[in-house]
Amino acid sequence: MYTTSTAFLEALQEAGVSYIFANLGSDHPAIIESLARAMKDNKKLPTVITCPHEFVALSAAHGFAQATGDPQAVLVHVECGTQNMGGAIHNASRSRVPVLIFAGASPYTQENELVGSRNEFIHWIQDVSDQRGIMRGYTKYDNEIRTGANVKQLVFRALQIARSEPMGPVYLMGPREAMEAETEPVTLNKELWEPIAPGAISPQHVIELTKDLLQAKNPVIVTSYLGRNTKAVEELVRLSEQLAIPVIESIPHQMNFPAHHPMNCGSYWNDPGQNEVLAEADLVLVLDSDVPWIQTKNKPSENATVYYLDIDPLKEEMPLWYIPSKRFFKADSYTALQQINQYLKEKCTTDQEAVSKRWKKFSAVHDRQMEAKRRIEETETDVITPEYLTACVREVMDENTIVLNEAISNYGVVSNHIEVNTPGSYYGSGAGSLGWNGGAAIGMKLAKPDKTIISLTGDGSYFFSIPSTVHWMARRYNTPFLQVIFNNSGWKAPKLSTLGVHPHGVANEMEQFWVNFDPHADLAKIAEAAGGALAIKVQERSDLKAALEEGIKQVKEGRSVVVDVSIPHVYSKEGNVKMEVEI
Repeated sequence: MYTTSTAFLEALQEAGVSYIFANLGSDHPAIIESLARAMKDNKKLPTVITCPHEFVALSAAHGFAQATGDPQAVLVHVECGTQNMGGAIHNASRSRVPVLIFAGASPYTQENELVGSRNEFIHWIQDVSDQRGIMRGYTKYDNEIRTGANVKQLVFRALQIARSEPMGPVYLMGPREAMEAETEPVTLNKELWEPIAPGAISPQHVIELTKDLLQAKNPVIVTSYLGRNTKAVEELVRLSEQLAIPVIESIPHQMNFPAHHPMNCGSYWNDPGQNEVLAEADLVLVLDSDVPWIQTKNKPSENATVYYLDIDPLKEEMPLWYIPSKRFFKADSYTALQQINQYLKEKCTTDQEAVSKRWKKFSAVHDRQMEAKRRIEETETDVITPEYLTACVREVMDENTIVLNEAISNYGVVSNHIEVNTPGSYYGSGAGSLGWNGGAAIGMKLAKPDKTIISLTGDGSYFFSIPSTVHWMARRYNTPFLQVIFNNSGWKAPKLSTLGVHPHGVANEMEQFWVNFDPHADLAKIAEAAGGALAIKVQERSDLKAALEEGIKQVKEGRSVVVDVSIPHVYSKEGNVKMEVEI
């Protein structure tokens, strides 16, 4: 039989999907049968990755898409499986990664009128009035498969929308009867379903922006995720070098600009102080950033001219958002930077004296920041500080490494101290639902099997990642990675949030925030039990480097490793110390 499910799976294969991250249920008999028949007939279909938890399934697809730009499929069970993806759909939406999610639906017949009619009690329990509505606030497109006659068109259209900027997840659902129905094969031309072409800046606005850049005395560039397109990094470096424009990263979740470049002036996260480079700017060019600064803590001068260029410059899905700017450009940063650089090269004369002066000034800023970071990392103390831990990870990794950052309260420490220089070598989730790092590491390794994957996670985000599922999958599908836990025995972020609003409040007075994880759990042993990972616990500073070196060695030999590192407790005095990087 050639069914709607057969056509659906064929469509995924023809559209270029490599993997189906699947958590199967009672609504998938037709898909399981079609997959089995394809295996028997040696028919090529996407590889099925069995995922014991839906959150990890979507996080893995998220990581794969971040590393490649190519959408994968996630297959879940009716509304229960849809809801079990939980915060992962928020992450995929806010991070703007393309992924196709398919869920079954309860049968719509109950007396065997059609193949697939209800025959289990859960078919009544799991029948809800608006299953697609669960996802509607987070997906670019949702639809129901009702017939096999156009299922390939629906899949191709969904993926076309998912891959068009701003990219994002899409959702299809199909009841058992529709997926079991016989249908006729359809052949589509993939070339007619390509995503929309990248957007550019109009010629007159290229002239205007370039003129203002040339006239500015202290221009600065702020970005968060320009490095989604690795080719854009080269164009950003080119612009920065032509005009000696310093680059600041705001909550970076890509490698956007080389850490050791003289024009790199660091990054900030929820830092409480004003960034002086930003404060001094008379022109700020924002390239690909949802939150380029936090107005209550850190912002440009009111006299600064702001240009805002982004694939989604109005943030229409964010009810409260505004950055008053001279111009908003809905454009692809790589394309726009090519336009600006080309115009500068062919049509403009630069003030080389001003450029040279600026280069000297901000090179000195960069050098002072690097010196300050080294002093912080090398501070003599018996405890393992987050800065020292990040520096040790930096020492053991090489240029063939991909680093994932979900250290949360230490996110800024990692982004400033890990110091990556290769495009495509650093990622954060780009969103706010914790636990992305585990599944994402699996997706990254599937996408880039020749890379060494290092996941840096807080102990809270380690719990959220569902490590038992993650490490079972890592062993089964040969995706070893090194996971380093910044273990402060609690959720420090809620404590910092409380102190940010009530610095002298009763919670601070009583040292009670309800965030500690005492008594301690042996976190690495979870990974050992579930997936045979090597579990290493580090409590002494003198043991750290050797543990990380052994971890890298084991990962390169094919075994996952979890290094659980004790850093100052969420309630300790050392944990309250904020070490600033000097400007």
